[in-house]
Amino acid sequence: MTQKMTPDTPLADGEKVLVSFQADRMTYIRTNTWMAVFAMAGGMAVLYFLGNPYVWTGAIGGLAAVAVRAFYMMSEELSVRWDLTNQRLLGPMGRAIRLGEIKQLNKLGNVVQVVTATGDKHLVKYQGDAPETIRKIQSAKVGGTI
Repeated sequence: MTQKMTPDTPLADGEKVLVSFQADRMTYIRTNTWMAVFAMAGGMAVLYFLGNPYVWTGAIGGLAAVAVRAFYMMSEELSVRWDLTNQRLLGPMGRAIRLGEIKQLNKLGNVVQVVTATGDKHLVKYQGDAPETIRKIQSAKVGGTI
């Protein structure tokens, strides 16, 4: 049975969804392209330092590894959705974070890391505009307009 990658937490009384954050397809592709570049270079470097005369095979291995992973994970990663309400940030697999519990929002490339007061960390991945995602969450947190 596959897990639903959208919020399934029921809304409380008076709670309404303000905005949804969906993974961006082009951001996903760009991120995996950069991972492939680094994997290719890393694979070649390892083979070079090991004295392997077929250094170029490291590039093929790195590209293949990332391409297979990216293809395999694409449908799942692009189906993930987070909903920002006037009370909580709701994520897949029952994640529900009260806005008052959000201690810190960090930008990690195209990922928004949500850190709670208890130290739990959640990732809102593949955001086309991570600073804008952070701005919207912060605005909802203080009761502002999105």
